[in-house]
Amino acid sequence: MRRRAAREGFAFRYSPQDYEAFAASFGFEETPDQKAAIHAVIQDMVSPKPMDRLVCGDVGFGKTEVALRAAFAAAINGKQVCVLAPTTLLVQQHEKNFRDRFAQYCEAIGEPAGTPSIRIAGLSRLRTAKEQKALLDDLASG
Repeated sequence: MRRRAAREGFAFRYSPQDYEAFAASFGFEETPDQKAAIHAVIQDMVSPKPMDRLVCGDVGFGKTEVALRAAFAAAINGKQVCVLAPTTLLVQQHEKNFRDRFAQYCEAIGEPAGTPSIRIAGLSRLRTAKEQKALLDDLASG
C-alpha cells in the first residue's frame, strides 16, 4: 500500500465550464451525500496520487451520477472508462443513461463534426459473439 501511495498517478484536467455544463444536465438536485461523493471522487481524480476509492450505496441513491461525472472527467482527458454492472438489464440502463448524458459530447471535443470522440458501448450477453469480440478488440487497442 505504501509503495502504491508513493507512485505518481494521472492528474485529470478539464475545463470547469465544460464540467459544470455536464453536471447541469443532471435532471435532479444532488443529495448532500451525492454531492460529497462526487466532490471526493473528482478531488481524487485531479490529484496526482493514485486513486483508491469505492463508491457504494443502496439502489436508487445516485451512484450512477457519481460514475457519470467521473467518466466525464476521464473521457475528456482521452481515457477509457469501464462501468461494471451485475445484470444485463442494468448494463442496458447504464448504456442508455451514458448515451443520453454524453450525446452532445460525442462530436464536440476537438473533433471534426461527425467524428465521435467519445464512444459509448455496452457489453453483455445480448451482443453477438462477433460484436463482443469487436468491442473487446477496440478496447484493447485504445
